[in-house]
Amino acid sequence: MSNSQIPASTTAAKNSDPSLHDSELNGSYSELHKPYSSFKSRDAYLKHELQIMQPRRWRPNLPFRDYRFEFEDTIPAMAATIGKVVMVGAIAATFAGPLGLGEAFVLENVRYELLIVALFVILFSGFLLPTANLAGTHGPLIPLIPIVVAAGGHPMAFGLLIGAFGLLLAISKGGSLLANLTSKGVCGGLLLYLGFIGTTSQVKNLFAWSESIGMTHIAFTVILCTILLYALLEHWQKRWLAVPLSCFLGGGIAFAMGAPFEFQTAPGLPNMSPMYWWGENTGWMLGLPTIESFIVVLPFAILAVAMWSPDFLGHQVFQKISYPKRTERVLMDIDDTMVSASFRQVAGSLLGGTNFASSWGTYIVPAAIAKRPIPAGAVLTALFCLVAGVWGYPMDLAIWEPVMCVALIVGVFIPLLEAGMEMTREGKTTQSAAIVVFASALVNPAFGWSLTLVLDNLGLIGSKERSASLTKMSRWIIPVVTFIVLTGVMAIVGMLPGIPALLPGFRH
Repeated sequence: MSNSQIPASTTAAKNSDPSLHDSELNGSYSELHKPYSSFKSRDAYLKHELQIMQPRRWRPNLPFRDYRFEFEDTIPAMAATIGKVVMVGAIAATFAGPLGLGEAFVLENVRYELLIVALFVILFSGFLLPTANLAGTHGPLIPLIPIVVAAGGHPMAFGLLIGAFGLLLAISKGGSLLANLTSKGVCGGLLLYLGFIGTTSQVKNLFAWSESIGMTHIAFTVILCTILLYALLEHWQKRWLAVPLSCFLGGGIAFAMGAPFEFQTAPGLPNMSPMYWWGENTGWMLGLPTIESFIVVLPFAILAVAMWSPDFLGHQVFQKISYPKRTERVLMDIDDTMVSASFRQVAGSLLGGTNFASSWGTYIVPAAIAKRPIPAGAVLTALFCLVAGVWGYPMDLAIWEPVMCVALIVGVFIPLLEAGMEMTREGKTTQSAAIVVFASALVNPAFGWSLTLVLDNLGLIGSKERSASLTKMSRWIIPVVTFIVLTGVMAIVGMLPGIPALLPGFRH
């Protein structure tokens, strides 16, 4: 295998063909399952569970028949719930400001979204598509929302177009095609950039919060103790416990040092009527979208879906690096994840939700570290979201900075950094990785990925042998078209630094 190709797992390049593993499975999952006591270690048991799973695509996947629940499943479920509250709250707040909506709208819509997502997570990732990652929130889209609102964009029109374009990309297998054309160096650089930017942003957020309460020393203490805890967990090979222990440590230290905290969100249910949310004097206070509303958000929707591929690819590659050999059948399927995210997006927008869907990073990264398949944790995530949405109090804890920031750092961003470093250790991968980081810093990760995809596949950087082995279509036609489309849409809406939006309507 070329050093520039993405491996199916770190230890099993020669076992990357699922059909080879199929012949080794003589029996169903329930027949092949063995109790934990039959193994020398917990790690061996979890690896065996991954290797004997036989996901049924578009057919019922049932607990105990097709998969089991383990304690490790609670870790990604908890991290995912924290991430969901934070991300949906950020999108709702970003919309609420320009539209003149208050905190009550943000709180109620977040609760509404927690209930909506619980249904779709169980239906798709927990039942019908067990290799589809959970449909989460499109974090990279948040900086675009003020521009969308200023241009007169309607949230329902925006969401429906994202769902429609996402479904087209999934049906055409475009997501997996672009993933296969992305080399190890390009993907590694993307992970490095996302991990570094995410880590530094959360550290800054924690210090900003500490300064706002006049206790800057709390942020330093919390982060220092989190670093030491993470190092110890790495040493003990218990890194999958990083999220709950770090949250407990960060919140406990901050509270003990005098940081203010109180539960404010009482138990309750949000308004469940779509007519309320899309009323002219209730909910969003925007009414239903018009044809013009769809035209305004069209370029933003194209860009949102185009940004899915690098996001989804990063999550899948992290899974490949973390899983043992002979687990290809349980890896996240990019096209199925796009199908799940698209259906969830359309339904959520029609019902009146704030969320814009993508692959759920705060779930899949901790799940991969814990060596757990998608469906069991998906069911628990749905349960945790229901509890948080109805009970209310967990939402207050999830968005408290000492808990939220350390959960995102140790649960998502540091593992992404580690995965990026793992992928760029050898060969000529460092050239492509450096260019991805450089180009992403210039505009954003979608721009950096698409530009480096062109340069790497043409053989200007990275492995010349890999470039020579590609077909004409794979070497330059698809990468160049992808880059032109992405960059063109960014230019239209004004996302290229120093260059005004090409369309006057987006110059705000």
